[in-house]
Amino acid sequence: MADDDEETLPESFWGVARQLRHLRKESLAPLDIAPSHARALGVLLREGPLRLNELSDRLRIAARSATEVVDALQDRGLVERRPDPQDRRATLVAPTGEGTRVGEAIRASNDAEAEAYFSILSETERAELAAILRKLRR
Repeated sequence: MADDDEETLPESFWGVARQLRHLRKESLAPLDIAPSHARALGVLLREGPLRLNELSDRLRIAARSATEVVDALQDRGLVERRPDPQDRRATLVAPTGEGTRVGEAIRASNDAEAEAYFSILSETERAELAAILRKLRR
């Protein structure tokens, strides 16, 4: 492998992304939850009950994939489907009490993981990195 100084910007970026994905998997292992399921639960905790199509849009995944994620979360008792009071033909997906507990544990774990990972950066560097990443995400 080339020295870090010879690594291209994309190689460095993807290297960091791989490290973060690995750390995330490790931190989720004790909770026995897949990263995609954790993401969906996090969206529901932040935004409240959503229709399935809204959840798939927020997660940027196909509706069918969102259905599979919600089915798996529902099987574990972490989310429930309930009628949409605005449209009786529609269904909302919402976290259960257990889903809220698990979601809060995930959030705390993510916060601790991020703090440890980014601790080598100064506050100024963190702010600059966050601004750059937001700009790139568009």
